[in-house]
Amino acid sequence: MRNFVAILEREVRSYFLSPLAYVVIFFFLAVSGIFFYLILSNFVEICIRATMQAQMYQMMPPKLNVNMMAIRPMLHNMALFALFFLPLVTMKLYAEEKKTGTIELLMTSPITDAQVMLGKYTASLVLYLTMLALTFVYMAFLYAYGEPETGPILSGYLGLFLLGAAYLAFGLLFSSLTENQIIAAASTFAFILVFWAIGWVSDFVSPSVGRVLSYFSLIEHFEDFARGVIDTKHIVFYLSFVFFGLFLTYLSIQSARWRGAK
Repeated sequence: MRNFVAILEREVRSYFLSPLAYVVIFFFLAVSGIFFYLILSNFVEICIRATMQAQMYQMMPPKLNVNMMAIRPMLHNMALFALFFLPLVTMKLYAEEKKTGTIELLMTSPITDAQVMLGKYTASLVLYLTMLALTFVYMAFLYAYGEPETGPILSGYLGLFLLGAAYLAFGLLFSSLTENQIIAAASTFAFILVFWAIGWVSDFVSPSVGRVLSYFSLIEHFEDFARGVIDTKHIVFYLSFVFFGLFLTYLSIQSARWRGAK
């Protein structure tokens, strides 16, 4: 446990002592903030238009759901932005160690490969949680000027965390396969994109094949979380994805150790 904590502290310190964490957090918040403003502006405009029509026809104004019309689209957009930014978080975890040669020090130290891997992975989760936590500022605006339902927001953030955890697990895998950080990030992005969009082709194949493709789609399992529904089958799916990614990473590290190469 002490070794795991030491690796975790080392990686978290590495993130926040370099510009990488601040750049990723800044652009993630900036892009999310722009889309939050656009979505909220559109919702307010719809509310004003509906109220004016109700007054014109002397009717009660319709009740518009801010969770459904503003928060749910915002959660989907954040899931998409994570697809672009999280490969940047994981690209250096092993690739940089290989590039600088410090991976050999880790391999000859009394720390196990599993402790190193879990320490690096948990550090990337800490950075991702920081990114998500800062976006609560946007939700605070909704609470200040409206009455959104808290349950769907929390379930949506749980879905974002699990989805991001799956991204990060395979980002760690691709970082362990190369010493080039750009290749690691690009490979992670391409891999995640395939499992993001795989459900889109389900309408063009037979129903049985379509159901299989939809099951493996990362975003299909996020839909219920965004609607405020927490289903254990989706949690199990994401955790299985994480476990498989970490298992393949462990095999990759073990393979490098056996070969005695970088």
